[in-house]
Amino acid sequence: MWNKSLLVMGTVAATFACTALKAEPTTYPLAIENCGQTVSFDRAPQNAVALGQNSAEILLLLGLEDRMAATAFWPNKVLPELEEANSKVEVLTVEFPTLEAVLSKQPDFVAAMLVTLLGPDSKVAKREDFEALGIPAYLSPSACSTAKNTTDAYGSRDDLWTMDLLYKEIDDLSRIFDVADRGAALIADFKAREAALRAQFASNDDLTFLFWFSSPSPADDAYLGGGNGPSGYIADVLGGSNAVKTDAEWPTLGWEGIMAADPKVIVVAQVDRNRWDLDKAENKIAFLTSDPTVSQMEAVRAGRIVVMSGASMNPSIHTLHGAEQVGEQLKALDLLQ
Repeated sequence: MWNKSLLVMGTVAATFACTALKAEPTTYPLAIENCGQTVSFDRAPQNAVALGQNSAEILLLLGLEDRMAATAFWPNKVLPELEEANSKVEVLTVEFPTLEAVLSKQPDFVAAMLVTLLGPDSKVAKREDFEALGIPAYLSPSACSTAKNTTDAYGSRDDLWTMDLLYKEIDDLSRIFDVADRGAALIADFKAREAALRAQFASNDDLTFLFWFSSPSPADDAYLGGGNGPSGYIADVLGGSNAVKTDAEWPTLGWEGIMAADPKVIVVAQVDRNRWDLDKAENKIAFLTSDPTVSQMEAVRAGRIVVMSGASMNPSIHTLHGAEQVGEQLKALDLLQ
């Protein structure tokens, strides 16, 4: 099982006071270009609602818990270093909230991490629903950088996701709240950690990963991390590649297809929401090692199964944490020689 202490890394919020990084203060009114639209602010938000774990955790890392009215949609528990700050902010639900629940908090800003939380086919609301009420709304650049050419609401990617999209999101949010110094420090920390991780792992064409997020049941197709999404980024940082070559952000695949992909390493996600039994990493591992057919995969027989936070498979600050988690476990598997 993965070591939770790996999550307690790069505690940027605690170092803001001593950082030498400086950035220009925000001048209002501020106009932000976001996903093809212009979002305007007359002042820094004071009562924000974050739809999605990544949006919430960025604001918490920026030290903005006193300006957050509520959060929603948490596939995993908050990062350990943010537990205290997060405890001061109401969680509407770990699943999709209703629009009514969001509006009950009288937000003056809404930030969302996924198109299913703020998009044309959103399960919560469309951007124009908030705009009609005079509430600025911001969608993660990672979410709107996908092509909507699949039946999946999350779309597909022609190019590999990178942390640059996350850095833009951090920079945008820090300027919106007039804490650009904090945003610059956070970005610098992530860049240093990514560089350090890449330096540890040489390119290996034989190192392929399968990223299993969850499944409704063992008989159903598995939800996987797509080839060019954050899972593909994690594989790339660690010197390998995604065994699933589809461009879809969240492909589903039956076990016959998964076996044909023949990954060198299987990454199973720990998802804390507990929607399905197979959200739990231990249940995934139990299935992999006990199913008469699936257990014959080389990666399973060789014990090359590692565990990662499910939130790391979304474009988020967790993605680099996930790469660090998997990297530590790879070292124990003797795959670096």
